Amino acid sequence: MEVLHARCAGLDVHRDTVVACARIVEDNTVHQHVAQFGTTTVELRRLRDWLSGHGCTHVVMEATGVYWKPVWNVLYGGFELLLANAAHVKNVPGRKTDVNDATWLADLLAHGLVRASFVPDKPLQELRSLLRTRKQLVREKAQHVQRIEKTLQDANIKLTSCISDIVGQSGRAILQALVEGETDPERLLALASTRLKAPRSEILEALRGHVTAHHRFLLRLHLEQIVHLEAAIAGLDEEVGHGLDPFRSQVAVLKTIPGVSDLMAQVIVTEIGTDMSRFPTVGHLLSWAGLCPRNDESAGKRRSTRLRHGAPWLKTQLVQAAWCATRAKNTYLRAQFLRLKARRGPRKAIMAVAASILCAAYHMLGNNLTYKDLGPDYFDRLEHGKLLRRLVHKIEDLGYAVTLTVQPAA
Repeated sequence: MEVLHARCAGLDVHRDTVVACARIVEDNTVHQHVAQFGTTTVELRRLRDWLSGHGCTHVVMEATGVYWKPVWNVLYGGFELLLANAAHVKNVPGRKTDVNDATWLADLLAHGLVRASFVPDKPLQELRSLLRTRKQLVREKAQHVQRIEKTLQDANIKLTSCISDIVGQSGRAILQALVEGETDPERLLALASTRLKAPRSEILEALRGHVTAHHRFLLRLHLEQIVHLEAAIAGLDEEVGHGLDPFRSQVAVLKTIPGVSDLMAQVIVTEIGTDMSRFPTVGHLLSWAGLCPRNDESAGKRRSTRLRHGAPWLKTQLVQAAWCATRAKNTYLRAQFLRLKARRGPRKAIMAVAASILCAAYHMLGNNLTYKDLGPDYFDRLEHGKLLRRLVHKIEDLGYAVTLTVQPAA
């Protein structure tokens, strides 16, 4: 097999150690040099000098948790770095040692058999980290809201039956009063906004319960946690705003896609970047994100069409955006969802809509285009003759004769 990189190295990265194998080809002879280093900054610099001393030009390492990031940061700029998916570079079973792993990676890299994972530039990495942290904090806040609901049910306060958002203006005022010891339903009802859709009598009955000191302690604890989390989320939003300046135009363009909010546009930019040349085709991007069926075929039979996990931070957000897009009337995405839902079910239909959103983002970012909706009648226009024949057959089945004439243009 042809050797593409005569001087390369493979790194087996762990939390405390890095095993490096430098693969050097000289006079058609392969020389392998193996050494072990620590993961402190001094040790990683010594690794960098060791690789430079062997004249390595390309270095590959596995994406092992977050342990690869310090190694990447120290080696960045001095070598052509490749990050490999561990599932794509598995060795033969039964030969598992750190030295063999590093040697195997070096051999794969030398022959060009490593598919590099997408690693964004430093500014995008920092924004990506901020937005991922924000999502985790939002999840934590939702968990505290659920625990508040659990505590209210234990106290026989049916507030969630009348108020959709129990940490909104009215819900929070009532919760704060309960924490302070107020138990009179009439006084608690006075704190609720008159704009609530539930009848006042229903809310009054929902506020009759048995709140003890134990319940008040738990409610106070969760409310304080929610306040702290909201302050942290606001701080993250401010920090993201400062780092988002170079990408404002791309975010503004992506917001024109139905279902894509300002936050969703930021997530798309930080997760896939703005340089679409990293993905040869839109199909590569959809495969990377896990929004297309896997290839699992044997003897001419498709064994599985389940989706891969792909990029979980992007995929889940795209699915949320897709559900929002299906509620936007007179749009192509809604028509696509309804068309597929009837035949394949809502779950597969929503994944197709999410894939369409990402496909549109790929072309918009790659070609500097604006979003142009195909319209809710796109599929009818695409299959005009087929639709016409189906409607004619339907009317004939009802016992009528059909004569078609072309209506002159107005």
